[in-house]
Amino acid sequence: MKIHFNGAARTVTGSQHLLEINGSTLLLDCGLFQGRRADTYERNLNFDFDPAKLDAVLLSHAHIDHSGNLPNLVKSGFNGPIFSTPPTATLGEIMLMDSAYIQESDAAYVNKKRARRGEPAIEPLYTKADATAAIEQYYPIKYNQPFSPVPGVTVRFIDAGHILGSAAIRLDIEENGARKSLWFSGDIGRFGLPLITDPIMPSDVDYLMMECTYGDMEHFTVEQAYQSFSAIVKKTFDRGGKVIIPAFAVGRTQEIVYFLNQMITDGLISRVPVYVDSPLAVQASEIFQQYPDYFDEETNRFIREHRHAALDFDGLTYVSDVEESKKLNDKKGPMVIISASGMAETGRILHHLKNNIENPRNTVLIVGWQAPDTLGRRLVEGADQLRIFGQLYERRAEVQTITGLSAHAGQQFLLDYAAAVKGRVKKIYLVHGEQDAAAVFEGKLKEIGFDNIEYPDLKQVAEI
Repeated sequence: MKIHFNGAARTVTGSQHLLEINGSTLLLDCGLFQGRRADTYERNLNFDFDPAKLDAVLLSHAHIDHSGNLPNLVKSGFNGPIFSTPPTATLGEIMLMDSAYIQESDAAYVNKKRARRGEPAIEPLYTKADATAAIEQYYPIKYNQPFSPVPGVTVRFIDAGHILGSAAIRLDIEENGARKSLWFSGDIGRFGLPLITDPIMPSDVDYLMMECTYGDMEHFTVEQAYQSFSAIVKKTFDRGGKVIIPAFAVGRTQEIVYFLNQMITDGLISRVPVYVDSPLAVQASEIFQQYPDYFDEETNRFIREHRHAALDFDGLTYVSDVEESKKLNDKKGPMVIISASGMAETGRILHHLKNNIENPRNTVLIVGWQAPDTLGRRLVEGADQLRIFGQLYERRAEVQTITGLSAHAGQQFLLDYAAAVKGRVKKIYLVHGEQDAAAVFEGKLKEIGFDNIEYPDLKQVAEI
């Protein structure tokens, strides 16, 4: 068996790992690499294998850095099944179409500039038609239901507790008369996150391939994050301001809505208008409500006791129409506006920041990691002036950051995750993490007795 580390190797994004087993090939995830525009197009366009010869894809979850290059894979000749959990398949329908729209829009924008320079036009990485073709190849499988995508391999999706439908992938393999097992963590969630169930730990596996995004740091607890969040919201409301929250449409937005609902119910904040201004987030929230069986007991009890859905309460408005979105800027606070994108790079959040960043009554609340060279990172770093749509604005609004809302495990839980297979596991492969985080985490793993750890290079091949 060979593992080709074709993505999320020595970086966080673009999860993609090719397995060669018994003459068959499986792909674990097919994510978009996300970074500087100049670097991403060519890297995402070309695969290091022939997609037409690929037998199947095993998909951990719907986030674009894990699923977003599936339309290009299909466009390049892959016609096999894409196995995922049912919520991941349903979320994939809206996320891949949204991603295709972005690919087409970005290509159109770039081509305008290329045309002015007399350069030939580029094609979008993929189109809505390509996304539709990929969606048709999804094959949903429930948690813990064994299936065999290729001869000699039995697969199970195990709840990863990261977002709705997220899964670790366990492969039990029989090859050349020998048996071995591989556990791919996907993105590892956290205990106590709102809405979704807690992650299940790995057990009895020979090889562990795991993420290490936050291998160098610990998060605040979810309860600490909740208390901090409510205090920031109350303080802003007391001065008549708006709370503007850039948030990813799938996962983070729904968690924030749940928290706000709970704060109002608990009497921690007054009942004021809450707007979710993102068409993708609106669609995603509707999908969340289609899968109550995937909610945790706390959420289901909350729904039972208060007799309304956790993601649909009095005062909450989901905004899809662009004209309705524009009208929010004429409304006076207090209120909460949650809008995409999570790093404040594209989408409607830019309009809300433009219209609210110079008002000292308002608060911009950052609730997740911000990549370098993004507007979100500049906000976190305290920039006094911000360029939005090419125009400079003075930052007079308060900017606050809450780190405890991350859907990724922090260092201690990552260590606990690995320790769950101590004594059985033969090797740990660290993926989905930057080099500094991986180095710290590798050191921590060695402190608790692990000595066979590898942090693979991009395109490295391991034989097990």
